Amino acid sequence: MHYLHTMLRISDIQQSLYFFCDLLGFVEVRRKENAQNHFTLIFLAAPSDLPRAEKHKTPLLELTYNWNQKNYSAGDNFGHIALQVDNIYQLCQKLADNGITIHRPPRDGYMAFVRSPDGISFELLQRGTPLPPMEPWSHLPNIGSW
Repeated sequence: MHYLHTMLRISDIQQSLYFFCDLLGFVEVRRKENAQNHFTLIFLAAPSDLPRAEKHKTPLLELTYNWNQKNYSAGDNFGHIALQVDNIYQLCQKLADNGITIHRPPRDGYMAFVRSPDGISFELLQRGTPLPPMEPWSHLPNIGSW
């Protein structure tokens, strides 16, 4: 078996690319427009996976934009996608500064949860050992569901 990709349906290409690429740091590796069937596929890779993604087309995050569909509801059978990050505090601050709600703040210096523009839950995990607790994160409450 070989893991290839995870597909997420999106409702707005620009908003999604801003979240995934500009804020989280994914890199777009290819895009496919299908006018006949009215959809766009955008494949993203984590920077550390980029050489493998370009050579083997895996592991990837596939964003699917169906031109005639605007809203999606979350399925009860899906939990979250986990990403390992270099500095959880810096990334959470960048996300918060750009209007992204930190649903589960990194109080422990290790784990946080955010949602994409389409409501998909992302678990952010600190690479290596947890960072020491740091304000304002160590005292912030959870917000909504994550």
